Amino acid sequence: MEWFALAFTSALLSAGSSLCEKKVLFKLSALEFSFVVSVLILIFTIPFFFFIDYSTISFQSMWILYLKTLLNSFAFLFVMLVLKNLEISEALPLMILTPAFVAIFAFIIIGDELSSKEVGGIALFIIGTYLLENAGKKKLVYPFKVLIKSKSHFYVLIALLLFTATSIMDRFLVTDLKLSVNTFMGFQHIFYAINFLILYLIKERKLSVEKNILNNSLFLWIILIAILTVGYRYTQILAVTLAPVALIIAVKRISVFFSAIAGGKIFNERNLLQKSIATAIMIAGAILLLK
Repeated sequence: MEWFALAFTSALLSAGSSLCEKKVLFKLSALEFSFVVSVLILIFTIPFFFFIDYSTISFQSMWILYLKTLLNSFAFLFVMLVLKNLEISEALPLMILTPAFVAIFAFIIIGDELSSKEVGGIALFIIGTYLLENAGKKKLVYPFKVLIKSKSHFYVLIALLLFTATSIMDRFLVTDLKLSVNTFMGFQHIFYAINFLILYLIKERKLSVEKNILNNSLFLWIILIAILTVGYRYTQILAVTLAPVALIIAVKRISVFFSAIAGGKIFNERNLLQKSIATAIMIAGAILLLK
């Protein structure tokens, strides 16, 4: 199955990128990092522009692609804020919750029925999230207080909703609008760079970054993140052209498990066994929610 190989490769590259991002975010703000890495990613995607058939590009596909990248830019920034402020073994597993949000919102808003399998999947998400947030605390109501009061968890919620919308838009662009993968990869990263430049200028009111970025190993880590990001985005969009988005997202959730375990070990995070079990339960819930 070619789509599975691509999605699994995307998961591995995404896991590697997340680990590197956590390391860099110890020293840079989330917005500054997002801006710098978006520029580097654009540089690495320049080759895609040589393989674009510009006669096939339409205004409709471009404005939908821009809207998609705008939503994705905020989602990416929110995830970076979460990675910066939470342990990686806690932050990334929360990103698995996307399928549960889709199912619950579809039930509430448009009246989609929930099958027994989907109810079971949502139940596993709830159990897994509870165990994840209660790791090492042993207090019955602690997870509920965290989810209600924590700003980082609010960022997770917004990112989940945005990623849900943009995943559907990816599929629409490359299948319904027939946007080529090269066009998608090239122009989306122009838009990402523009979006983060605007956000950075709004916040900082000037175009300058940490002076020591170019003079130490931090910049090499950012270059590696840019390469890994291009890789996982490219393999993901190729997979989307071959299989339903839900299947791709489910396989990509494997990256969360890899990142949580490896990141927990690398950064000496606490209660890793309980967090690993919680993550595995949440992944099982995601699998059950596949239709």
